[in-house]
Amino acid sequence: MTRSVRRTRRMLKPAGVGAAALMALSACSSSSDSSTDRADKPAPKLSGTVTVFAAASLKESFTALGGQFEKQHPGTKVSFSFNGSDSLAASITGGAPADVFAAASPKTMAVVTDKKGTAGTPATFVRNQLEIATVPGNPHKLSHLKDLAQSGLKVVLCDRTVPCGAAAQKALAAGRVKLTPVSYEQDVKGALTKVELKEADAALVYRTDVKAAHGKVEGVEFPESADAVNDYPIALLKDAPNAGAAKAFIALVRSAEGQKVLTGAGFLKP
Repeated sequence: MTRSVRRTRRMLKPAGVGAAALMALSACSSSSDSSTDRADKPAPKLSGTVTVFAAASLKESFTALGGQFEKQHPGTKVSFSFNGSDSLAASITGGAPADVFAAASPKTMAVVTDKKGTAGTPATFVRNQLEIATVPGNPHKLSHLKDLAQSGLKVVLCDRTVPCGAAAQKALAAGRVKLTPVSYEQDVKGALTKVELKEADAALVYRTDVKAAHGKVEGVEFPESADAVNDYPIALLKDAPNAGAAKAFIALVRSAEGQKVLTGAGFLKP
């Protein structure tokens, strides 16, 4: 009887070890399957409208990027509001619903961040530099910043409160040039339009706006513009109604694909 019991115990021991190994193997397989399931799980599909508040100088390039985004993510729509950065910042802090803010200077972005209106830290995605925009053919023979001060020349500047106006004041100070403009415009497109319509002889605008005018104005570079280069920050807004799609749009803007569009429009790399 004792020998029989011992024999049975010896037979059961390997069987127990085998069962334990089988259970461990099954657990590993289950864990591996679970990991694979997580890896294979597709990212949530983006949908709905992304509302982007952007500086007026970004109009052409952002409109192109918005079209690309909609093609990449069927079911989405990018809605833009282009204006002077200060006006956009005031609208955002005043409660206007938006997902993304792209400003033409850190100072105007700070209006929003100071009110804790962004989700995270804004990132600089491009830079921009000034040029003199004059009528085609450059009839006044403008070649230097100081030429804007010549008697009888009608010059337009952006308002001092907007980034292109602040940059113009820096450039004029660097060149020690004093002039009295015929008007101050609320955004860079307004200043450019005055020259396009020949209501002004010249304006200080961004090089990107001269390029976007497609020959309606002529650009004149000047060295003092190097003292007034503007950084452009972009940020997801704190109360973004469509945060997921907004993050994806910002990622496109900052991607190699987005940078290609922006530098092609005349912007400088960050």
